[in-house]
Amino acid sequence: MQFGCHISVGKGFYKAAVRARELGAESFQVFTKSPRSLRPKKIDFADADRGRAFCEEHGITLVTHTPYITNLSTPKEDLHEVTIRSIKEDLRIAEAFGAVGAVVHCGKHVGEGEEYGRKRMVETLNLILSDHEGDTRLLLENTAGQGSELGLTIQELVEIRNATDYPEKIGFCFDTCHGFAAGAWSQDTFADFMHEAESSGYLSDLVAIHFNDSKAPYNSRKDRHEKIGKGEIGAESLSLFLRAPQLEGLPVILETPVDDEREYAEEIQYLHQLRSHTGR
Repeated sequence: MQFGCHISVGKGFYKAAVRARELGAESFQVFTKSPRSLRPKKIDFADADRGRAFCEEHGITLVTHTPYITNLSTPKEDLHEVTIRSIKEDLRIAEAFGAVGAVVHCGKHVGEGEEYGRKRMVETLNLILSDHEGDTRLLLENTAGQGSELGLTIQELVEIRNATDYPEKIGFCFDTCHGFAAGAWSQDTFADFMHEAESSGYLSDLVAIHFNDSKAPYNSRKDRHEKIGKGEIGAESLSLFLRAPQLEGLPVILETPVDDEREYAEEIQYLHQLRSHTGR
């Protein structure tokens, strides 16, 4: 596994890559643009090339993340057009950085119903991916189920992917906190969860893992990240992911709450310990 964390790209992609290595990360994640905006962003190709070369030199895997406010199922035509334009741009940025995938949150049906939301999401994905020819895949992230969010279960995500015209351009990112909050897995059901991931085809297209504990309890439908071992999931349960042979080689990225990115260095070391020993 390649343990890593989310890094600010505020000072440029190359400096983010250097920062990741300083923290002991073997993988890292950056936002393609402001997480709260769909405004266009120009690519600094010189910085992108320099950062990409640094990652290749040091064997660091990159995952990018599209803005939080994206809604693949929006019924509003103006927002739908902006969303398509924005994610196409996110994929171009991710491609320039050399990312294995660009994570996108699933759609929200905002009162139009789940059937409408899934259909609209498939339609949006088709429009986004129709002219995407790069190696970077768009990664559907499972949700905690807040509000009208779609994508709570891995089966639903597989069905959405398979319903598109371009399933080969789509992969998955599994968030441990979201899955726990949605009731998708727990320590007692981990074996069943992994069996479903394999039998459904989800596992073969799983590209990255967001590794987070949860402030909120099991099946709460609340997305509240916590540091590893400090939340409702606990270190022992989370360590099951780290020791699962089916997940070997994947980037495992921390999105836990920190006041300073330097805190991630200790947490990354803790993941190495957890992989060998249960608990602290």
